[in-house]
Amino acid sequence: MITRTVKTQLAAFAAITAVGVSYVGAEYAGLADRLLDRGYTVRAEFAESGGIFSGAEVTYRGVPVGRVGELRLSGSEGVSVELRMEDGPRIPADTLAVVANRSAIGEQFVDLQPRTRGGPVLRDGSTIPRGDTRVPLPTTDMVLSLDRLVASVDRRDLRVTVHELGDAFAGTGPHLSRLVDSGDKLIGSADDALPQTVKLIEDSRTALKTQTDKGSSIKSFSRDLADLTAQLKASDGDFRKLLGGGTSAARELDSLLKDNRSALPVLLGNLISGAQIGVARLPAIEQTLVTFPAVVAGSSTVVPGDGTIHFGMVLNADQPPSCRQGYEGTRWRDPSDTGHRPANTSARCTAPRGGETSVRGAQNAPRPSGSSSTSQSRSPSQSPSGAPSYVTPYDPETGLAAAPGGQVVRIGATGGAQSLFGKDSWQWLLVGPVA
Repeated sequence: MITRTVKTQLAAFAAITAVGVSYVGAEYAGLADRLLDRGYTVRAEFAESGGIFSGAEVTYRGVPVGRVGELRLSGSEGVSVELRMEDGPRIPADTLAVVANRSAIGEQFVDLQPRTRGGPVLRDGSTIPRGDTRVPLPTTDMVLSLDRLVASVDRRDLRVTVHELGDAFAGTGPHLSRLVDSGDKLIGSADDALPQTVKLIEDSRTALKTQTDKGSSIKSFSRDLADLTAQLKASDGDFRKLLGGGTSAARELDSLLKDNRSALPVLLGNLISGAQIGVARLPAIEQTLVTFPAVVAGSSTVVPGDGTIHFGMVLNADQPPSCRQGYEGTRWRDPSDTGHRPANTSARCTAPRGGETSVRGAQNAPRPSGSSSTSQSRSPSQSPSGAPSYVTPYDPETGLAAAPGGQVVRIGATGGAQSLFGKDSWQWLLVGPVA
């Protein structure tokens, strides 16, 4: 006989079991959320169901957040899916609802993929429009596309391809193995050098920015290079002629150099001396080249060819004033005095350059760089060393010249001028060939 205590225990166990089973069933069926007013409901508009079903899982970035509720047709086409969401996660309203498959044969579920991190969130009664929903590709479409792809391949060509691939890889097992091993080592090395690679990529921005800044110069260089290569291509025939006749031209040049091997060094030496003097007098040469064209152009206006000479003269009395500096050593003599008196060969205008007098004097002529005022004010009758200069006859055939006191000296072209001219002996390199 069952005692009263046992009956009470059995009744309590049955009640607890009934409550537990009811709660689990309500949770599984989703009745608990409705009865307890938990969570919220969102509707998603799909073009088709995509295989989704009531009770399927709803995930947010891969985490379960609810279940699929009722499915019903929406208008003439489309399916409206009820999503029963749990309280807690705040899901942005700008979200993409995707019907996905867990595997090739797995069940479908709805995955919510947010597009933003902030902004409005989904609330009870929110709707995800059809433009923000996606369904998987129907299996029938994939199978039909695969069938059409396979049918489009010619069997004969496929056999040839397979046969050629077999021949290509025949006996290459060891090589392929080494290739795979080397690739693994390469990947390992690249992984070890990952910090340096990242640093290189980050620093490359500076180099690439420099290339961008120099883009116009690079384009100009490329354009000029294209013009140069085009001209070289157009002159291909000339280059071929030049190279073809280069042998004979080289022989002629060699013969010319051999025939003039004794005179050529002297010529080059004279040219070097003349070039050095020209470099020293470069300012005066430049001024001459600037002034000469204007003088030639102006001379044509004097005689224009009409039978008359066009010439005008303006008299300026003492404008600018006459130069008196440098003529102090010249003594005034009466015009009636016809006696013999030596000329003052040292008389010259010594007014400084840029003065008010003698604006066209010799002191205003461009002088070699490095020339000093001492050399400018030197008397024309004195040599650079201060010794008086003299003129003597010179025989270019024998090289003989008469020195002061009647002594006869020989001035040669191959040396010995140092003992006669001192530090000015270099001038003989220029004067000798034309003396």
